[in-house]
Amino acid sequence: MGVGWLIAQVRALTPAPLAACLLASSAFSCRSGPPPLTADRPLHLEEHLDVAHVAATTPGRVPAVFEWRFEGPQSGWTSVAQADPRIGAPQLEQIGNALRVSLTEANRDRSSGRLRGEIRTELSDSKLEDWGYVLVRARSSEAARGLELGVVVRGAADQRGDPRGVVRSGGVAAVIGDGTIRSHILRVEPSRSGVEDEQTQIGLVLAADEPASIELLSVSILQMEADYADTAVGVRSEVRSGVHRRAVHIHTPGRLEYRIRVPDAGRLDIGLGVQRDNAPVIFRIAAERADGESVSLFEEVYSDAENWGQRTVDLSSLAGETVIFALEVEAESTGTVALWGSPTLSGPRTPDKPNVVLYVIDAAAADYMSVYGYDRATTPNLERLAAEGAIFERAYSNSSWTKPSTASFMTSLHHSVLGGYEYNSDPVPDEAATIAELLHVAGYQTGAFVFNPFAGSLSDLQRGVDFLNEGGGAYDRPSVARLHERYWRWREAYPGEPYWVHFQIGDVHPPHNPVPPFAGRFVDAERRRDFYEWQRRLEDAGGRGRFERFFASRSLTYADVFERTGIDRLDYYAVRGGLYDEGMASVDEQIGQLVQRLKEIGEWRHTLFIVAADHGTHSQQRLGQLDPLPPPWGPMFRSSVARIPLIVVWPERIAPGQRFADPVSMIDLLPTTIDLTGVTGPDIRQGQSLAPLLLGQEGWEARPVILDEFNIDRATREFRGVIELIDGRWGASLEINPDPSAPAEIQRPAPLLLYDLVNDPYCLQSVHEEHPDLIEKYGRLLEAKWTEHQALGQRFSRARALPIGAEQLRILRALGYIE
Repeated sequence: MGVGWLIAQVRALTPAPLAACLLASSAFSCRSGPPPLTADRPLHLEEHLDVAHVAATTPGRVPAVFEWRFEGPQSGWTSVAQADPRIGAPQLEQIGNALRVSLTEANRDRSSGRLRGEIRTELSDSKLEDWGYVLVRARSSEAARGLELGVVVRGAADQRGDPRGVVRSGGVAAVIGDGTIRSHILRVEPSRSGVEDEQTQIGLVLAADEPASIELLSVSILQMEADYADTAVGVRSEVRSGVHRRAVHIHTPGRLEYRIRVPDAGRLDIGLGVQRDNAPVIFRIAAERADGESVSLFEEVYSDAENWGQRTVDLSSLAGETVIFALEVEAESTGTVALWGSPTLSGPRTPDKPNVVLYVIDAAAADYMSVYGYDRATTPNLERLAAEGAIFERAYSNSSWTKPSTASFMTSLHHSVLGGYEYNSDPVPDEAATIAELLHVAGYQTGAFVFNPFAGSLSDLQRGVDFLNEGGGAYDRPSVARLHERYWRWREAYPGEPYWVHFQIGDVHPPHNPVPPFAGRFVDAERRRDFYEWQRRLEDAGGRGRFERFFASRSLTYADVFERTGIDRLDYYAVRGGLYDEGMASVDEQIGQLVQRLKEIGEWRHTLFIVAADHGTHSQQRLGQLDPLPPPWGPMFRSSVARIPLIVVWPERIAPGQRFADPVSMIDLLPTTIDLTGVTGPDIRQGQSLAPLLLGQEGWEARPVILDEFNIDRATREFRGVIELIDGRWGASLEINPDPSAPAEIQRPAPLLLYDLVNDPYCLQSVHEEHPDLIEKYGRLLEAKWTEHQALGQRFSRARALPIGAEQLRILRALGYIE
C-alpha cells in the first residue's frame, strides 16, 4: 500500500471516536496484541493511537454560551457606521428565517477600495474567557470576501482613551457565494492586553469588492470544549502563543497506555496544554514493568492556557525494558480537555537517515545574489556553501508568490492541480501528501519556522509538523534571527534525530528594513529616510508601493503612480534595491552562522542542507529602472521574478563543486528529498527527482519547466490565470479564461506570448508574431499541459477555506497582502 493510504489512516484518527480497550483501573489488561512500539527513530506517540489503550469520557453536546436565531425580527442586532463619516452603515432586512446584511456603494472604503460593513448586538453576563469561537450559519449568492468577528471591550476604553470601547479582532472566515447554507467558524482570540475585559457588544464585519449581501440564519457563541465534545481522544494541530503542535486531546479523567520497548538513553519530550487558566489539569506519566512494578516518572499541575509547558522525562532507568507506558490526566471537572503536545520518545541517533534542512529565503531572486554573479557581495557565505555541494544555475519557482508556490513545492503538484486560489486561507487538499507528512510517517521529527502564515497554517501546511512557529515577531524587524533562536530552542527540547526542518524567512521580503551591521552598507541613513517618505506618498497616491504587481488590478501603471507623486522612479528603485541587497546580506550572514553551529555540534556531515526560494522579487532595481517598463501582462518566468537560488549540500553523499546549467524547478524538491532520504513517496507527483544529478547517476533528463498560477472566479467558478513553460532559450506563457472586464490597457496583445530568454531575460517584448512555428509548438504543449492539470486536479478535493485567526490577520496586514 502507498504512503498516501498510511497518511490517510493517521489523519482518520482525528475526527472519529477511537475504538479502545477501556481500562477499569491502572492495571493493563490487554497484554496480548501487536508487538511493542520501538524508538529506533523518534517515536511519535500521537501517530499510534490505533494501538493505544484508552480510557476517557465523551462529553457529548456542550451548550452554547449565547445563541441568536433569525427566524423572526431581531431588534437587538443593529448596523454600525464606521469611524470614517464617508462610509455608511450596512442595510439590514428581515427575510423569512434570515437577517440579510447588504453592502452597497455607500459602504466603500476609499483607502482600500473595498466595501465594508458591521453589525453589533449587546451582551450581558458574559466573560470572554468562556468563549471558544463564534459559529455563524449563513448563505450568500454573491461574491462577498469574508466575515470577521469583533468584540467590543469596554474595560480597555478608559486606559486607551476611546469612549466607544476597543474593538479586538477575532477570526476571519471566507464567504462562499454559492447560495448554500454554510457554517463559518470565527475563532475568539484571548486577551493579552493585561486589561480586564468587560465586553458588552459582539460585532460581525462583512467585506466585499462589489455590492453583496449575506443572509444570517443563526449566530452562536460556543465554549472551547464544544470542538472536542464528540470524541474521547483524538489528534489535531493545536496552537499556543503562535506555536502549532500535533497534539493528543483527551478528556479528564483520561488515560493512554502504550506497550513500548525503551531505547538506551531514552527520553520523552512533550508539551502540556490546557484550555483555561481557571481549569488546571494534573498531568501524570508512569510505567509498569514486566514484573508489575509501577514507576512514577512525572506529575505536574498545569494551568497556563496561553503557552505550552515543555517538559522532558528521563527514561534511561528503563533502558532495554518493555513496559506499559501511561499518560494520565485528571481535573476537578469531568470532561475538561487536556493536551499532550508532540509526545515524542527518542534514543540515540541511527545512522541510516540524514537530517534535512530546507532553507527557503522568501522573495530571493538569484539575479541579486553574488553566488549567481551579482556585482554586489550579497551572499559570500552561500558562495562558500555552494562550493561544498551543488548549485543549480537555472532554478525556477513554479508560481510568482508565496501561497501557491509553497503549496506546490511542498506537494510536487502544480497550483491548478491543488485547486487554485480563491481565498487567503485555501488549504492544501487532504489527499496531497506534503514533505513534512512523508518524513513524519517515516520517523522524522519535523519542525517549521516560517515568517508568513501562507507558508504554514493558512495553507494547512502544519500537517505532519510536530512544531510549527510562524511569525518572526513584529514586521518592522527581521524574522531570521528570531526564527533561528526558536529553532535552536526546539532542538534543545526535541534533540532526537533524524529531523526535518523548514525555514521560510522574510528579511528580503517587503517591507524592507534591514538592521545593523548591514543597514547602511549600500544605502545611507538620509536616503533611507527619503525612501520611507516616498513609500508613504506612493501608498497614499493609490500605488501600494510595496507590491507593484498589484498596480494592474487598479488600472494603474508604474509611470502613472510616479507621475502622480513627482517621485523620481530611477532614484526610488536604486534605493529600494540597496535595501533589498542589505536584507540579502543579512540573511546570508545568518545562514553562515547556522551552518557553522551545525558543524560545531557534529550534525553537519549527516545533514542534507537545501537553500532555495519560493519566488524572486517583483520590485527590484533593474526592473524598476528599465525603460520601457515591463508590461503589466509580463510572464512569471521573468528572470528576477521566477529565477531563484537552489543549492544542495550533503557532505556524506553529494560531491562538492558541482554546477548544473539545465532548467529545474522547485516542484522537483519533494521527489528529490524522498529519493535522497529513502522515504516512500506519494502516488502522484509532477516534479522530477534531482537525486541522479546530485549523485552522479543516470536517470535524469532535461525537460521544460512548467509554471502555473490560477484564481477562481467566484461568480463563474472558472479558473483564470496563466500556464507557462521554459524550454531552453524560449519562454511561452498562455493565458486561460482572460477576464473580459479587465481594462484594455492591461489586456494581453495575444493569449500566447513568446519570449527570448537569452536576449530578453526581463521579458520586455514578446516575439510571438516573429515565430509562428514556435507559437504552434508551444501552444500545443501548453494546451496539453492545461488539460493534464485539469484532469489530475479531479483526484484532489476542493477543501473549504480555513478560518483565519487574529494573529495571522495581523501578519498578513503587516506584509501588505491585505488591507
